[in-house]
Amino acid sequence: MKTTLFLTMFFAVFAAAQPTQLAKEVTRQLQALPNHGVFDNLNYTVEGSKVTLFGQVANPVLKSSAEQTVKHIAGVTSVDNQLQVLPGDALDNDIRAGVYRRLVLPGTAIHIVVAHQNVTLVGHARTEGDKNLAGILAHAVPLVASLTNELAIAA
Repeated sequence: MKTTLFLTMFFAVFAAAQPTQLAKEVTRQLQALPNHGVFDNLNYTVEGSKVTLFGQVANPVLKSSAEQTVKHIAGVTSVDNQLQVLPGDALDNDIRAGVYRRLVLPGTAIHIVVAHQNVTLVGHARTEGDKNLAGILAHAVPLVASLTNELAIAA
């Protein structure tokens, strides 16, 4: 009786901890991708043993390498790759570079997503003032059509 109760409790705790461990490993593996950078907004969810990738990536190779990397993680049974590949035209690339040059702010972890001259800032800023400054600086880059500032304040 005691052994059965112990094993039941062990598996209940193991099952409850599994998604957290799986999410930690997915995070670790995605962060280690060599072609993942500041111009990508790479996110995921874990539902049981299924991982859904979503967001935007500037490099089409990153979309496939993220999927392949996650597929090989122990405990993952399926991957739903909903990553959007951003346009790679010269104008958007110029905007990415211009925004990047302006947003070298200490204490920030900002990702710059550019699609058809529309800029979205995602990630974290140290303070509300840094968030607002990042938005002002990014919007001032020539040829930026619109700016969406989704920066969160780092806790």
